[in-house]
Amino acid sequence: MSLFSLGLAVLRRDLLAAARRGSEWSNPLVFFIMVCALFPLGIGPQPERLAELAPGILWVVALLASLLASDTVFRSDYDDGTLEQMLLSHQALYPQVIAKTLAHWLLSGLPLSLLSPLLGVLLHLPMAGMGALMASLALGSAVLSFIGAIGAALTVGLRKGGLLLSLIILPLYIPVLIFGSSAVKSAVEGGLYLPQLAMLAVFFLVSLALAPLAICGALRISVDQ
Repeated sequence: MSLFSLGLAVLRRDLLAAARRGSEWSNPLVFFIMVCALFPLGIGPQPERLAELAPGILWVVALLASLLASDTVFRSDYDDGTLEQMLLSHQALYPQVIAKTLAHWLLSGLPLSLLSPLLGVLLHLPMAGMGALMASLALGSAVLSFIGAIGAALTVGLRKGGLLLSLIILPLYIPVLIFGSSAVKSAVEGGLYLPQLAMLAVFFLVSLALAPLAICGALRISVDQ
């Protein structure tokens, strides 16, 4: 089996398994909607104030929603022994890790980016910022998925690794948050936002190349404990 076929098979299996369970892809979306809906109640319904805060609000809540889903990347495979079989088999681990991380992004990050314009309307985000919001969330959430997968691999063997996972990966999320929210704010103000999107694309390419290596090493450490 070629590396591409192996990765595609793992991606298909994870998507089908998540579709049967439902909670893996629905929980981040419900969290995203509920928290964004609370902000107009907490800070007031003034359109100007909401529009000013909307880029930061949407990006922070999307980041937390991605963090909420990160713990599930390898959890089910660890619990049923599939992860150990992956490590013991002679098949390459690198494409399998990439496929599992991309499945996580397709189930959490991509739906968040597609849903974000509706919540942008709720927060009175100007239409000029909608395209930058979707593009920055699509790229940024992919980077968040790879970073989150590193933390998930390090804590997969722990019974209550959620807090440790947050402490490990939240500092690594900060550059993505800065460039993502800055892109939306620049678009709203009529400025250039392509440089910020270019930086997010660079982050994605670097994480696509290097993060799977860290994930493979972390999984071997966690399973061998």
